[in-house]
Amino acid sequence: MSVKYKVIEKGQPGVAGGGVKKYYATSVFTGEKNLEQLTKSIEKISTVSGADIRAVLYAMVDVITEELSDSQIVRLGELGSLRLNVSSDGKDTSKDVSATAIRSTKLVFTPGKKLKEMQQTLKFEKE
Repeated sequence: MSVKYKVIEKGQPGVAGGGVKKYYATSVFTGEKNLEQLTKSIEKISTVSGADIRAVLYAMVDVITEELSDSQIVRLGELGSLRLNVSSDGKDTSKDVSATAIRSTKLVFTPGKKLKEMQQTLKFEKE
């Protein structure tokens, strides 16, 4: 298996007219897998029924949401970890920084060891 990519032309960000244009590789997606398809794949390699797999996955989403909302880092073993990151407006003093200064949050995923190893051994194929 290999990761597919194509070549696209991009201009320089922030330069009127695009400035000097260069060519870059960008990933190409050949499809997607939904929860039902993942459930069937897991079912084939385990003794757990599809209904039980779906029940656990849906419950996991509920529990992760709850824990992230409680300022917890959620570690998912070999899969990796999830945490929230906040972005705020800058203020002149620390006393001026309050919850109203927070503009947005991001969900940060850090891959686990197996996923990091997979990234190091990927093969690529030009489309």
